[in-house]
Amino acid sequence: MIANRRTINILGTKFHHVTRSEAAAFIVKCLQERKKASVFTPNPEIVMEAYHDTKLQAVLNDSELVVPDGIGVVIASKILGQPLPERVAGYDLVQEVFRQIENKEVSVYFLGAGQGVAELAKEKMLDKYSNLKIVGVHNGFFDHDQDIVERINATDPDFLLVGLGAPKQEYWIKNNRDRLKANVLMGVGGSFDGMSGKVRRAPKLFIKLGLEWFYRLITQPTRAKRMLKLPIFMFKVIVEGKKYL
Repeated sequence: MIANRRTINILGTKFHHVTRSEAAAFIVKCLQERKKASVFTPNPEIVMEAYHDTKLQAVLNDSELVVPDGIGVVIASKILGQPLPERVAGYDLVQEVFRQIENKEVSVYFLGAGQGVAELAKEKMLDKYSNLKIVGVHNGFFDHDQDIVERINATDPDFLLVGLGAPKQEYWIKNNRDRLKANVLMGVGGSFDGMSGKVRRAPKLFIKLGLEWFYRLITQPTRAKRMLKLPIFMFKVIVEGKKYL
């Protein structure tokens, strides 16, 4: 667990009081010191999944670092009187880590997304961070965990990014953590789509105003049903949040 950092429990899921730069520094330190760590970035939708699934909640709470990838989680922390310092988007956190390890002897593996997406993400990231050591990629479609674990281990990566979508990626990391050589395993959701350019990130103004969720809604209307969980989440926080503190 990240040292000397308090947590806030939001509907049963813990979050660390850290900024993006502090979270990145923790990950880089684990990579350099070869310490095992699982990193997760729940948004309100995932918190609600965990609220109804105690096994998922345990996976999140047993990890070394949990940060809020969703402005709704930050707002909830303020409602509960223990404000988190800022939203820590998984995509941005990965980019910050890449900047810090680009010229270091730290290797990265991409696992997840659709056919060809991780490969394209690798190309785009190497254009951006020319000295980043990406030792392997594989899409998110495979039949047997042991086969993919062996394939990943053959490249001996330090930093494994797992983009299988929640909660699949959280369970996959939990179930395979001890068999993987990688030191830091991070669930990154749809970040490979963003890295590859397949999905455009919201303009900076939307991100600054905490409206990235709204940009996604208007550009991806199919997300509307998922977005309905946000008001339910906020209602639960207001009615039940205090009992988890």
